[in-house]
Amino acid sequence: MREAKRKAIQQKPSYKWKRKALALLLVAFCFASLVLMETHTQIVSLSALRHRFIAKKKIAFLFIARNRLPLEMVWDAFFKGENRFSIYVHSRPGFIFNKATTRSVNFLNRQVNDSIQANWGEASMIEAERILLRHALTDPLNERFVFLSDSCIPLYNFSYTYNYVMSTSTSFVDSFADTKEGRYNPKMFPVIPVHNWRKGSQWVVLTKKHAEVVVNDTTVFAMFQQHCKRRSLPEFWRDRSFPVDPAKEHNCIPDEHYVQTLLAQEGLEGEVTRRSLTYSSWDLSASKDRERRGWHPVTYKYSDATPMLIKSIKEIDNIYYETEYRREWCTSKKKPAPCFLFGRKFTRPAALHLLDMSVLGVQNEAKSES
Repeated sequence: MREAKRKAIQQKPSYKWKRKALALLLVAFCFASLVLMETHTQIVSLSALRHRFIAKKKIAFLFIARNRLPLEMVWDAFFKGENRFSIYVHSRPGFIFNKATTRSVNFLNRQVNDSIQANWGEASMIEAERILLRHALTDPLNERFVFLSDSCIPLYNFSYTYNYVMSTSTSFVDSFADTKEGRYNPKMFPVIPVHNWRKGSQWVVLTKKHAEVVVNDTTVFAMFQQHCKRRSLPEFWRDRSFPVDPAKEHNCIPDEHYVQTLLAQEGLEGEVTRRSLTYSSWDLSASKDRERRGWHPVTYKYSDATPMLIKSIKEIDNIYYETEYRREWCTSKKKPAPCFLFGRKFTRPAALHLLDMSVLGVQNEAKSES
């Protein structure tokens, strides 16, 4: 009996040690579980933050306008529910986008505060582009820079447009060798040699690198200010000295040459998709005045705004450049794709009509294609 009690007394410390060891293991297990849960939470949080940061890379939409933006209702439908964009508007000096001049919250107070009087066919137009880029580059999240006029409309929804533009590392710049019209001014040589002279549409889409090149340029821009000027029209001769021979007067439209020539001059054409994403119809028979024929694209009015028109624009899949005997087949993500994401020039009634007919697809079309 005494022997049994002695054994029981000897076993008690052993039981206590086991209970303590088990308790320690449980504490360690709980602590390890908490550490793992916290680590997992941090990983998930970091992953979410990283995803949000990547998703917030933005496209800066740069509008060049006279005053108001007459097609703001179309752009409101395009931007609805999105936050991967920023807007900058260059209007005449002093014009403000407030509640009296716009009904759109997207364009409210989005005018630049140092705008200039920009006139077609003058270097002031490319200075307006540079002003817009300077403002847009202050936002580090802006990765692409899209130039648009106040008569432009989007042809697809935001998601499709965003993926199309962001899926490539190149700028989209309509650019080709200008060998026919003789707009190159020999006075630009040797700063701008003729083999770097290019022509194209001013409605370009630039990467951040190329936007910075434009903003930081002082050499090419100075040459354009001095030696790239539009030929005067007869109605302006009373305000200027009468040209000896109007036919021989030098004729250069700065905004049709500047970005293209600058990128060629800087040796950056290998980083450019040499076509525009904005459709314009240059109907040479549209004007009865031979002097103006072909100077401006066709303006689409209410009667022109049909589903067939938009369908015909969206079906364009290649562009031919006659001076270079070059056909540019349009692709996105290495697959055949429509050439154009935007169209101009549309009047307000035409744009409203297209929006009412839901043929632009600015809200829900082409999601499956992105």
